Amino acid sequence: MILPLPRTHFGFVLVYSLVSCFCSCSAFYLPGLAPVSFCQDSKGGDDCQIQLFVNRLDSVESVLPYEYDVFDFCKDAKEMRPSENLGQVLFGERIESSPYKFNFNEEVKCRAVCTKTYKKGTQEDTTKLDFLKMGMQLNYQNEQIWIIDNMPVTWCYDVEDGQKYCNPGFPIGCLVTPGGKPKDACVINSEFNKKNTFYVFNHVDIKITYHSEEEGWSGARLVAATLEPKSIKHSDEKNPNCDGGNPMEVPGEFDSDVSIVYSYSVKFEKNNLIKWASRWDYILVSMPHTNIQWFSIMNSLVIVLFLSGMVAMIMLRTLHKDIARYNQVDQEDAQEESGWKQVHGDVFRPPRKGMLLSVFLGQGTQIFIMTFITLFLACLGFLSPANRGALMTCAVVLWVLLGTPAGYVSARLYKTFGGEKWKTNVLLTALLCPGIVFSDFFLMNLILWVEGSSAAIPFGTLVAILALWFGISVPLTFVGAYFGFKKPAIEQPVRTNQIPRQIPEQSFFTKPVPGIVMGGILPFGCIFIQLFFILNSIWSHQMYYMFGFLFLVFIILLITCSEATILLCYFHLCAEDYHWWWRSFLTSGFTAVYLFIYAVHYFFSKLQIIGAASTFLYFGYTMIMVLIFFLFTGTIGFFACFWFVNKIYSVVKVD
Repeated sequence: MILPLPRTHFGFVLVYSLVSCFCSCSAFYLPGLAPVSFCQDSKGGDDCQIQLFVNRLDSVESVLPYEYDVFDFCKDAKEMRPSENLGQVLFGERIESSPYKFNFNEEVKCRAVCTKTYKKGTQEDTTKLDFLKMGMQLNYQNEQIWIIDNMPVTWCYDVEDGQKYCNPGFPIGCLVTPGGKPKDACVINSEFNKKNTFYVFNHVDIKITYHSEEEGWSGARLVAATLEPKSIKHSDEKNPNCDGGNPMEVPGEFDSDVSIVYSYSVKFEKNNLIKWASRWDYILVSMPHTNIQWFSIMNSLVIVLFLSGMVAMIMLRTLHKDIARYNQVDQEDAQEESGWKQVHGDVFRPPRKGMLLSVFLGQGTQIFIMTFITLFLACLGFLSPANRGALMTCAVVLWVLLGTPAGYVSARLYKTFGGEKWKTNVLLTALLCPGIVFSDFFLMNLILWVEGSSAAIPFGTLVAILALWFGISVPLTFVGAYFGFKKPAIEQPVRTNQIPRQIPEQSFFTKPVPGIVMGGILPFGCIFIQLFFILNSIWSHQMYYMFGFLFLVFIILLITCSEATILLCYFHLCAEDYHWWWRSFLTSGFTAVYLFIYAVHYFFSKLQIIGAASTFLYFGYTMIMVLIFFLFTGTIGFFACFWFVNKIYSVVKVD
């Protein structure tokens, strides 16, 4: 879903038109998801009952999510878990039924769900209550945890400038510190003022909005579900009073018995102005990152496009003059010339560590195709937030099925480099980079297991991932390598001399390290805004849905990586330095280093994460992202430079 943009600025109109062409997904909801109609009579039945599901709890101060039951909330007597796809399991979602059940269009006023009593001096009760207080202290929230008809039950409240923000979740409680400072959610109520006291949000007022009376409908369809959390101390469980009273306090010191009564109220509201196809809009429009000034995003993209065009024009004009001059002069005069033509006998000399480079390029090709197809499907609406876990599932399945191009590219390039150890090449292509990622992932999973987090992947899922890797991806890599080695080596436009040419003394800017460091600046400049949104989605538990803009940035990243690498490669060849193979890969691949630096900055400036385990998990998962991005961008730069070098040396006269 793409938000409508102002049309008063040419850059807005241009980019918005491009996005609309790529991703016309704002006109319809989500292919493959059928709406559910609820009855409108009072007879009851299965089609009248609304089931509320619960999910895991997350915190902005901890990377460790926990299952709903760990906090000792009310449980469903007939607990059931809907089937979850691979993406949901990898993201740590643990959806289960809840005791909050009600019939459509049947209002409920202050109904008790259950009572949780904690006896002083009981070790089990002390542990449960301490964990609940820990959750309030670390601001654990029901992020997308309450689900009705596949929609998160949101908590909407007013923010600055009269705008309304709908958070797809709500806190389980809040804490007033021993110093008397209200923390986080405690500021919403002036009654939360006792020092060293926890306040549990044990009551929720739920409002469900529905749409009905459409032609062809057999009932009503839910278009919104919101709630308001409250802290109410019920004196009588059988006859709870939700109209006010004292808040539900839990003292910091467990010196007396504590009894918490959980309750809820439900009311229904009809609204035929909201269409079922656009029922997510009120959530997405109010997300915090949509308030950022779109002018800065659009203008930065236009500037990057403009710079890329200028670089391309300069390269084409300069090269055209060079080629014309070299082809017009006599051979004797050419001997006195200096520049990129003088290294034609060495420019295709096989690189050092050609085996490793070919392996990286094979894996990078696999990641590039996977990313392109995944973003394209996301633009079409198949991977929207409503389809839970679809994005991760799609990416994993595509990666597994794309082992053939990885093996083919790696084998073909390795043969071009003159390599003969084809068995080692195909094994490294299939195992090296995926092995590093899996080892990191397994280590992170061990930490999650030790901490008892719901994000820990079950052993059966790990076995399934290994089966996909060794049972499908590895054989497909062997198949691709077989066809790659059967093909002849890539024919070079010029012959390579037997004796390497001496490289003259290089200036500071044409030395390898400065060129590589400078090469990643421009590509990073075109992605860092989208990177901020993506990191918010991962670590601050905000929904990411701007796949249209992400796909556009993806295309710009391809262009920028290619042109920046080609430009620096041309400068190095003009300085008669012909070692371009690894340099072309590392120049654009260095963008991943800037990504890591930005992730470090984001951790210290934007997040409130505390604890050694959470810190280790953050940087562990970040390293996986950095490695994948390194292979991805490095492969783009290499193949752009490979095409460029072959092109320029194929159009000059070489005697």
